[in-house]
Amino acid sequence: MSHDHHHEDEHECRVHGCCDPECRGRDDHHAHHHVHGHDSGCGCASCHALDNIFSENEEDEREQQAEFRREITFLAVAGVIFLAALLLEELAPQIAPAWLFNALFIILYLATGVPVLKTALKALFKGDIFNEFTLMGGATLAAIAIGEMSEAVGVMLFYRLGEAFQERASANSRRSIKALLAQKPMTARLVVGDKIVEKDPKEIVKGDIVQVLPGEIIPIDGHVVNGVSQIDASAITGESMPAAVSSGSEVHGGTLSLDGLLLIEAAGPFEDSTIARMLEMVQNAVERKSPTERFITRFSKWYTPAVFFLAAAVMTLPPLAGYGSWHEWIYRGLVLLVISCPCALVISIPLGYFGGIGAASKNGILVKGANVFDAVGNVDIAVFDKTGTLTYGRFRLAKTLPAPGVSERELLDTAALAENGSTHPVAKSIMAAAGERPVPAGASITQIPGKGMICRLGGDTVASGNAALMADFGVTAPEIGEHGTIVHVMKNSRYMGSMVVADEIRPESAETVAELRRLGIKGVYMLTGDRNDTAAAVARELKLDGYKAELLPGDKVDALKDICHGDTKKTIYVGDGVNDGPVLVTSETGIAMGGFGSQVAVEVADAVILDDSPAKVADLLCIAKKTRAIVWENVVMALGVKGIFLIFGVAGLAGLWEAVFADVGVALLAILNSTRATRIK
Repeated sequence: MSHDHHHEDEHECRVHGCCDPECRGRDDHHAHHHVHGHDSGCGCASCHALDNIFSENEEDEREQQAEFRREITFLAVAGVIFLAALLLEELAPQIAPAWLFNALFIILYLATGVPVLKTALKALFKGDIFNEFTLMGGATLAAIAIGEMSEAVGVMLFYRLGEAFQERASANSRRSIKALLAQKPMTARLVVGDKIVEKDPKEIVKGDIVQVLPGEIIPIDGHVVNGVSQIDASAITGESMPAAVSSGSEVHGGTLSLDGLLLIEAAGPFEDSTIARMLEMVQNAVERKSPTERFITRFSKWYTPAVFFLAAAVMTLPPLAGYGSWHEWIYRGLVLLVISCPCALVISIPLGYFGGIGAASKNGILVKGANVFDAVGNVDIAVFDKTGTLTYGRFRLAKTLPAPGVSERELLDTAALAENGSTHPVAKSIMAAAGERPVPAGASITQIPGKGMICRLGGDTVASGNAALMADFGVTAPEIGEHGTIVHVMKNSRYMGSMVVADEIRPESAETVAELRRLGIKGVYMLTGDRNDTAAAVARELKLDGYKAELLPGDKVDALKDICHGDTKKTIYVGDGVNDGPVLVTSETGIAMGGFGSQVAVEVADAVILDDSPAKVADLLCIAKKTRAIVWENVVMALGVKGIFLIFGVAGLAGLWEAVFADVGVALLAILNSTRATRIK
């Protein structure tokens, strides 16, 4: 594979007006702007899908934050008033009549409980009788019926608090697609006659000629009509090595022109481009994927009807059979409802999960919602992206192959003469190995497009590049059977040797694969847009169970489904690029590399590894398993104690105080147990 370099101040523009400041490689032409809306009026489904994505903006996030602050402020004020009233009622009941305390508790109950009661009523009207909202509403109303006003307020207050933090933890992050705007090219430079006109990419039509400067994102799919450049397509295809393009080459929207000015003829409108299709693909995948149901929701589906039916049976069956009075058994049934109130579960389960989220953050893992722990705890297939995930996504000098009579140092120093000053990734890796140095005085460094670099200094001619460049100087470069990009070096028609430049595998990747297997993962696979030979070498070194290479973004989704036989519910996917967005959403749990990862991947993923270490995937699985163990301890403890007191309550051996202990006391114990989750390592 060739590599070539181009200096911005050396390019020769063939379009009138290039010397205008608007045509130079300014930073403000990069995709840091924000364009919202769809002004074309197009009625196609593709455009409307894009329109929905682009309409998201920072104002939405500010509104969510403001709403969360309002909720917490309200609950804090209500909590302070509730605590003060509770202490006064207990320690100084003579300070006010009982009806005043009861009235205050009723006001607090309505203030905190009306939203929950409204939700419960809506669910009832829809035929959904047994859910966590009807259970909370029924239990708290029962507590009020037997005179336990403070119990009703406490349950509602804690429930609302848990829901607020649960909602904030999720914050709809996995559904936020607005970060894709960071990769969407916001400006297209349209060539109109002898002028350059800046347009919104959505205004480009088939046949338009677009100018792309060095360092800019290509806005549309098309083919090059003039110019030579290296194209970085890693964000779209996963291909780690930049590819040279010239007149006639096909290019894709969303890729980056590294070092040359290009004129591109649009193959179609923006909504048909690769980046636009990816935007739509992620949007559709998000809509198709249902979030993992929270444990408390699943639990309430059987717990709530069981409690209601048991309480109803206690209230009606004994008096109908002639055992005791209606008043006695109705009272026992209400006591049973208070005992069975899920306060301990409502509080301790979210706290356990939040503790796990805190433990994950201490380990450099951002978990976006408690449901991630449920999903991660059940996975048995792990799938990784290659470039930037299992590998660094940057190049290093992997091997030097000096010719006979040439030392490695001499080979490196000779190559550095030609490569010095270039910003090309291959050149950077060679310079990093050779050691940075100033360009020698009097040196003339020239780029040969598609071939490499030439340096002329004091009568010496040094060339560094591909075999074709060597042939230009009458030097025959030998075949090198190594994985990576081969750079040949020549000095004064003498072949000096070659160097192999390759993407570097992260040192912790192999141990991560082994650790995942120890944690019960049945298969570890890799998906990549890189070449098959490159993928095969990485898969062999890491001892993966399989891999699929040369994949486009849409192919990755199909490849993931093929690996897991269509069942993505027990699959995690780890990736970092724009091309990983659709598959991150499609998998049950998407994990993004956040250090150098694409903002797209970070936003749509369920969890983010902040330091890009794949070893943190195994850490996340460990934390998830331990967190779920703590949550289940709380569930067993709460249900066990409540079960005992339910028996006592039905038998008439447990009264109101026992009912309060069975609820509040168990809740406190569960809360203390939940704090262990924050100390998970």
